[in-house]
Amino acid sequence: MKESLPIDTVSVADSIAAVKYLPDSSIHLILSDIPYGIGIDEWDVLHSNTNSAFLGSSPAQVKAGAVFRRRGKPLNGWSEADRQIPVEYHRWCESFASEWLRILKPGGSTFVFAGRRLAHRCIVALEDAGFTFKDSLAWLREFAPHRAQRISVVFKRRNDVPCAEKWEGWRVGNLRPTFEPILWFVKPYPIGTTIADNVLAHGVGAFNEKAFLNYEHAPENVIRSGFGKNEGGLHVAQKPVKLLMALIDLTTIEGHIVLDPFCGSGSTLVAAKALKRHYIGFDNDPNCIEISKKRLAPDMFELLTKESTHGG
Repeated sequence: MKESLPIDTVSVADSIAAVKYLPDSSIHLILSDIPYGIGIDEWDVLHSNTNSAFLGSSPAQVKAGAVFRRRGKPLNGWSEADRQIPVEYHRWCESFASEWLRILKPGGSTFVFAGRRLAHRCIVALEDAGFTFKDSLAWLREFAPHRAQRISVVFKRRNDVPCAEKWEGWRVGNLRPTFEPILWFVKPYPIGTTIADNVLAHGVGAFNEKAFLNYEHAPENVIRSGFGKNEGGLHVAQKPVKLLMALIDLTTIEGHIVLDPFCGSGSTLVAAKALKRHYIGFDNDPNCIEISKKRLAPDMFELLTKESTHGG
């Protein structure tokens, strides 16, 4: 039996299981920075890991500093089991996709921050559940560390000077990750009706270009809104409140309900409250929920939103 809507609350809960208790067609917007499945931290390991070195560190990493804080898996993997990481991530996305579709209002939007490497798996999982994949937006980050190791250094450690000289300028890894994809899905509205009909029936389906231009210079699918003064540092995957406000204002109106099932430090909830939307947030980390509650408390909220929505 589905419970009534716990609006304007943030709770310690299983991010997938908690959604099952929300009523059908009750949410106007789902906006969430879900785990990417690439091992950013322990909570981001969504596959059957078979190597004890994963997320560990070495003396070389310690020397390099925070940019190489944890050992990741090479793209080629350490074992045949690692080749199943994309498949396992796909299955993980499938575990919540149908419930997200059920609770969303017809024509309602879902924005998902997803890692570049496995975003396609999330897209297919939500499409298979019944969502329409509307677009992929690109958020340009102001700062992105370049973690690609120089292969010449590897050869130097092996005392292979000829190879070190031959491969000077070559690196292992990727180019600097200056953008993150934001996947935009919509729940289909009834066949035989139009978006205009759906807006009248459910209040969602179109997008507010005029409101979006309060944050961005043009109605483009490349977004540049960044962090405000003193805003960052609360979560390893934290997103700017201004960026989240742009997405909320693009697709909802005052009084609508915004859900973030993986709310982390609560930036989506802060953005929703700033725009006079109702919010619901879940996360299984009690420390994150405590941070969220502090940010949403009346004595902190006004200061935080002022700092986060100016500049960047």
